[in-house]
Amino acid sequence: MNHLKSLNFTTLPTRNHDPKLMRRVRLIERLEEQRRIAQDPTLAPIVKRWKKTADGSKALVDHYRRLTPWWRTDAAGNVVLTVRSGLKAIEFEKGKAGISVGKMERLDGVIVTLIEATRNGELDTLLATGEDSARGIPKLRRV
Repeated sequence: MNHLKSLNFTTLPTRNHDPKLMRRVRLIERLEEQRRIAQDPTLAPIVKRWKKTADGSKALVDHYRRLTPWWRTDAAGNVVLTVRSGLKAIEFEKGKAGISVGKMERLDGVIVTLIEATRNGELDTLLATGEDSARGIPKLRRV
């Protein structure tokens, strides 16, 4: 009993379910994946999945998750990076969703810059506008 008297008890803080923060964390995770793909193009992360076996029981198996790069190379050999939120590319300026990187060696530095900008909240307005339209499901109207 003497040990419990030495502790300070308090109420539990509420969890922070801030949508901005959740979008930032999700984008940072995706950018980190893109950084790993740039360093190792053969990367295929392993995730665990439940599958039914032949006898009808379920077993936990390894599943390789396919990651597609967010960059393309143009005709001149320059790399162009797009940043995605959901299924849609984020437009940084009107009609401009690509970031001109130059050579492939500079891609890692650009991704690190994007991660820092996301952490600092510089992409919050772009993520908020892209989040609603990224689902690709049109709203139905009753006539």
